[in-house]
Amino acid sequence: MEPAVPHPAGDRVFIFDTTLRDGEQSPGASLTPDQKVAIAWQLARLGVDVIEAGFPLSSPGDFEAVQRIARQIRGPMITALARAARPDIDAVWQAVQDAERKQIHMVLSVSDIHIERKLRSNRRDVLRRGVEAVAYARSLCDDVEYSPEDAGRADLEYLFETLEAVIDAGASVVNIPDTTGYTLPNEFGALIASIRENVRNIERALISVHCHNDLGLSTANSVAAVLNGARRVECTINGIGERAGNASLEEVVMILRTREKSLGLRTGIDTTHLAEVSALVSRHTGIPVQPNKAVVGGNAFAHASGIHQDGVLKDKLNYEIMRPEEVGMGESRIVLSPRSGRHAFQFRLGELGYHLSEADFGRAWEQFLALADRKKDILDRDLEDIVRSTHSLAASPPPLDEGRVGVVA
Repeated sequence: MEPAVPHPAGDRVFIFDTTLRDGEQSPGASLTPDQKVAIAWQLARLGVDVIEAGFPLSSPGDFEAVQRIARQIRGPMITALARAARPDIDAVWQAVQDAERKQIHMVLSVSDIHIERKLRSNRRDVLRRGVEAVAYARSLCDDVEYSPEDAGRADLEYLFETLEAVIDAGASVVNIPDTTGYTLPNEFGALIASIRENVRNIERALISVHCHNDLGLSTANSVAAVLNGARRVECTINGIGERAGNASLEEVVMILRTREKSLGLRTGIDTTHLAEVSALVSRHTGIPVQPNKAVVGGNAFAHASGIHQDGVLKDKLNYEIMRPEEVGMGESRIVLSPRSGRHAFQFRLGELGYHLSEADFGRAWEQFLALADRKKDILDRDLEDIVRSTHSLAASPPPLDEGRVGVVA
């Protein structure tokens, strides 16, 4: 099948993980250097292309973490954040210079509201400052990324001018941030398309995007961007980050994997490690993964509705667009509840070794419904009690373990 959208920029989408920098900016998510190194090892195993390891000038601990990651981790490019100022750039370079592959990433505002109300400056001076910072960073490192902060609310002509100037100064990556999560997917996709059309030297740089989730659109905006020619996505494990968070790495990756035939795009991520890395980040940051979180949530492959359970038992493709094994989530689950159907109840009893006559099954079913209306979690031992109250068992009950019922084979 031909891709639905032509991609002159190629079909490979690179994954830039900023869990250790922007993700750590989630309130209460502070990480120790040891925790950062442990997560970085797993990100490398996952196959991310770039690890943004921190903000070295912010604290001695963050400098240590970035430096240790740069010295220990092989495979991904290691980068860290700097403001467009020499002390910041020097700190990043000192922290990442021992990496196998390294990059300096700097950020400077581009929207008028930021220039006037945050920087207390003007367009001309901010542009000059950005160009000088890129030139200095390029004198230290061959790979320099420039992020015009708040690009989603910037004047387009000034944004185009800024991108041309920093590319001429040596930026190899231009990252387009939707810093406040303000844009809609059609708007953000159009922004990337307009950059490719109007920035004279854009073919000399890789277009990256960094979307925030203030309106719940960070993943959708990231996908819209790659459909319009961006080829690097900045994201975090579990979507953690400043305020409402960032684009979720597992969501972006699985969208591209699940829809690869129609989109014609791919990443280099080993998706079988997604659940493991998600759990590790949750444990170290103390931020729980919501049960209904796409891809890695506890309920992502759980079925409680009788209609859905019946469909899944007949063929998982009826209600699952990806296999749980693809993301390291084990197997699908049938969760018995008041909304479960007779098929799911009978299936679970069979898994446990119970084979009831039609009459006994009918009585067991009625008892199950009565219990499920009163009890939130139905355990295997509850099913054992129900079966024991019926008659004419065709098989002796096997020993049972406590636990929530229902794993689909």
